[in-house]
Amino acid sequence: MMNLVVATRNQGKLKEIEALLSGLVEDLKCVADYPDFPETNEDGVTFAENALKKAREAAQFTGCPALADDSGLVVDALDGRPGVYSARFAGENSDDAANNYKLLSEMKEIHSGRTAAFVCSLAFVTPDGLEQVFTGRINGTILFQERGCDGFGYDPLFLVDGFERTMAELTLEEKNQISHRGQALRQFRNYLDKMTAFQ
Repeated sequence: MMNLVVATRNQGKLKEIEALLSGLVEDLKCVADYPDFPETNEDGVTFAENALKKAREAAQFTGCPALADDSGLVVDALDGRPGVYSARFAGENSDDAANNYKLLSEMKEIHSGRTAAFVCSLAFVTPDGLEQVFTGRINGTILFQERGCDGFGYDPLFLVDGFERTMAELTLEEKNQISHRGQALRQFRNYLDKMTAFQ
């Protein structure tokens, strides 16, 4: 069992990560537990670049192995937007409601071809320089209005392929089974299992 710091202040993300890493991590903290931890400037052009940058800074600052994800919504009709700007689609410090409103506004004239995907890049970095990136993706369709009250971010607008429910209508357990973040975290969990087996 290892100590791990997650480079996020997003409690929704942390809850998902805690559930999927149960039994593998002895002490799980997030950067909110370090009041002096600086904000990372997420200036990468890909999810992987941003995830690696956040994980490197967290590992260096805390001296602990760090895990960071950068994830977002990629909408085909918007040429891949909001992409790496998903969390700040409606501007810096925007919230979920503002981002969802902007997404619906930009897609109001698009009546078909509303396909999209949630993509996650998950970076694991140790203080001594070990780096690994894991990737997950789930496809779906953007609805015309929100449905469901669980989840966070764009979950209420994202109808999951193969389901009649949005991400926000799934239980946490169901979401973790299929989500982009769940896929990447299972890859990470398998990686940790192999690491532990060789120790």
